[in-house]
Amino acid sequence: MSTTEPTPASPLPYDAIIIGGSYAGLSAALQLARARRRILVVDAGQRRNRYAANSHGFLTRDGQPAADIAAEGRANVAAYPNVDWHDGTATSARQDGDGFVVELDGADTVRAARLVLATGVRDDLPPIDGLAERWGKSVFHCPYCHGYELNEGRIGVLASGPLSVHQAQMLPHWGQVTLFTNGVCPLDDAQRADLQARGVEIDETPVRRLVNVATVVLEDGRQEIMTGLFTYGRLHMASPIAEQLGCAFEQGPLGPFIRTDDSRQTTVPAVFAAGDAMRAASTVALSVADGAMAGVGAHRSLLFGVTPFAAPMIPAAASSAPVGARE
Repeated sequence: MSTTEPTPASPLPYDAIIIGGSYAGLSAALQLARARRRILVVDAGQRRNRYAANSHGFLTRDGQPAADIAAEGRANVAAYPNVDWHDGTATSARQDGDGFVVELDGADTVRAARLVLATGVRDDLPPIDGLAERWGKSVFHCPYCHGYELNEGRIGVLASGPLSVHQAQMLPHWGQVTLFTNGVCPLDDAQRADLQARGVEIDETPVRRLVNVATVVLEDGRQEIMTGLFTYGRLHMASPIAEQLGCAFEQGPLGPFIRTDDSRQTTVPAVFAAGDAMRAASTVALSVADGAMAGVGAHRSLLFGVTPFAAPMIPAAASSAPVGARE
C-alpha cells in the first residue's frame, strides 16, 4: 500500500469498514459518513457495558440508559445514505493490494481502502461466586462511571491483584472503603500505612461469595453489607482481527491493547483503532473521542495519503491552510 499517494476517490466498494458498532465505532462512522465516504459498519451488538443499566460521565447523556445512547448513535449514523450496516461479526481481515478484504460471518467478503477497528475487549472476571451476575449492576470497575451513585455509602474493593490497591486509594472520594485482599493482594508496610491514612479498612479474610445486592460473605461467616463493590478482571481482545492484520500491541496493567499514534492509526498502515481495544482504560466519553479521532484520521489518510506511524496528523502541505479549508 502506498504511503505517499492520496486516494480521494477509492475504486474499492467501500472507503472504510468500521469493525465494531458501539460508541467508538459509531463515532468514527459518523465522521466518515459526514465526509461523504462510502462506509460499512459491522457490529454484532455486544457492547462491553451491556450489563449496566445506565451510563454516566458522558456530557449531555449523563445517567441515561446505555442501550438508548447506543441505539440513538446507530440511528444518527444510519440516517446517512452512504452508510451500510452488517448485523454480525467480521471473522477475518487481510491486506489485499491497495485495500483490505474482510470476511463476514456467513462467508461473505467485502473490500475497503481503510479499516477502523473498534472491536472492544472482553472482561475475564475474578472467580468469586455471585460476582458475574452482579457485574454492571452492583459490582463495577470504574469509579468515574458508577461511584457517585453509591451516595458515599459502604464501598468494597474485591482484590484481584496489585492494581486493587490503586482502586482502594481512589475510592474514599466516593464512600467508606473496605479492601478485601482475598489472598491475592499482599500489602507491604507502606501500602498499608497509605490506605489507613486514607481511611480505608483492610480485611484479609478470604471472600466466599456475594449475596443480595452487594453483601460480601467471608470464610469466617461474617457478612459485610456494602452499597456497591469494585474489582477488575483481565482484559482480552474481543476479536482476533487486529492480531490477524499484524497490529502491534502495548501491554497494559490489565492486558494488551492495540498500539496507535495520535491519529489513531495502528502500526499497520491504513488501519485505525478506537475505543477499549486501543487504550488501557476507557469510558464512553473517551471511546467517543477516540472514535472521532480515528474517523478523522482515516479520512485524512484518504485525502492526503497514508503517513508513517506516529507522523504528525496534519500533513505539511495542509498545515498552513485556513482551518475551514482543512476541515
